[in-house]
Amino acid sequence: MKIHTFTLGPFQTNSYLVEDETTGLALLIDPTIGSESIYDYVAAHKLQVPLIVNTHGHIDHVYGNAFFKQKTGAALVIHPADTDWLQVVPQQAVMFGIQAPPSATPDRLVNDGDSVATGNLSLRVIHTPGHTPGGICLYGHGILLSGDTLFAGSIGRTDLPGGDYETLIAAIHEKLLALPDETIVYSGHGRPTTIGEEKRLNPFLV
Repeated sequence: MKIHTFTLGPFQTNSYLVEDETTGLALLIDPTIGSESIYDYVAAHKLQVPLIVNTHGHIDHVYGNAFFKQKTGAALVIHPADTDWLQVVPQQAVMFGIQAPPSATPDRLVNDGDSVATGNLSLRVIHTPGHTPGGICLYGHGILLSGDTLFAGSIGRTDLPGGDYETLIAAIHEKLLALPDETIVYSGHGRPTTIGEEKRLNPFLV
């Protein structure tokens, strides 16, 4: 497995390609603003992308859904509690002074304990509400893709519609900090970290 990180757009959002190097299949996580350039990498390396996974429905994590759906035919995956966000992507964009195409319609809704898989890759869905009602993380192969739930030294903001601080803190403590300390965390923004580092140093969690 190989993680390709693309930090793009005005919000410096991390989009990820999680590649199974043995099959050339890859999961696309959170195609952000400007992530069309990721397709150049996909094409140049002859990768196939059967799944697009949104960790939540905010504009900077779903902007590229329609583009990648059209280019790859990939199935779009999201938690059911965040489908309402996908229905208002252009309106979300206006709030930040930008334009965005409507999102593709989800093909699959996932809940806590489900898995997303391609090739030899399989990642478990962990529902972590609080940043948004349908926020999810993806765990497997020693990594956690945490979306905007957990960052190096911080947590997701909870002042947007659907956010709730206590819910987010509870989800992190109960579901994420229970993972092995050596788990590498790839967040929606910022640098990678580990579960152990966040247990020791994250001011929101210690």
